[in-house]
Amino acid sequence: MGIISSGFRGRRSENAALPPGQHETQDFPVLTAGPAPLIPVEEWEFFITAEDGQRLTWTWDEFMALPQEEITQDIHCVTSWSKLGTAWRGVSVDTLFEKVETTRDFATAHSFGGYTTNVPLWDLLGGKAWVAWEFGHEPLERAHGGPARLLVPHLYFWKSAKWIHGLELTDDDVPGFWESNGYHLHGNPWREERYS
Repeated sequence: MGIISSGFRGRRSENAALPPGQHETQDFPVLTAGPAPLIPVEEWEFFITAEDGQRLTWTWDEFMALPQEEITQDIHCVTSWSKLGTAWRGVSVDTLFEKVETTRDFATAHSFGGYTTNVPLWDLLGGKAWVAWEFGHEPLERAHGGPARLLVPHLYFWKSAKWIHGLELTDDDVPGFWESNGYHLHGNPWREERYS
């Protein structure tokens, strides 16, 4: 599976907003494993599967009826670019978990197209993560994960799974696609948790 990338322009900076080893870019580079799936909103669904077999689902219309938040966050890619002050709109993962009871500590994020990434639950809750459908006041482009992607901005951006389909709660920190190929299990940019 080939890696698709574009837009890698930027320069190194001593900006305190940048984690170690990062440079700021004004572009929004695209980095993905394989082609971008086409998911019509009429076919989009988001799910959460808990340990008791409980499976909550939202259609696009149900998702859009949930409380929406405006989010302004810096994002950091493991390939060393950072984009500061990005503007998003979406639903807090906290909102999606309001009816979920769990004793599990981890989640596997599943994307349309088969991509997965692992994220500890404490990195998804407490106002730290969203399912975002808008970027820069426009619907999220397919190349950037539209119609919706996971947004976990305090971790390297591969954890913000594009084309998000759902979250499966797990007992163990099960490595996803990039983690199984040598990337760090956690991915904190301030600790430079790039590779295992």
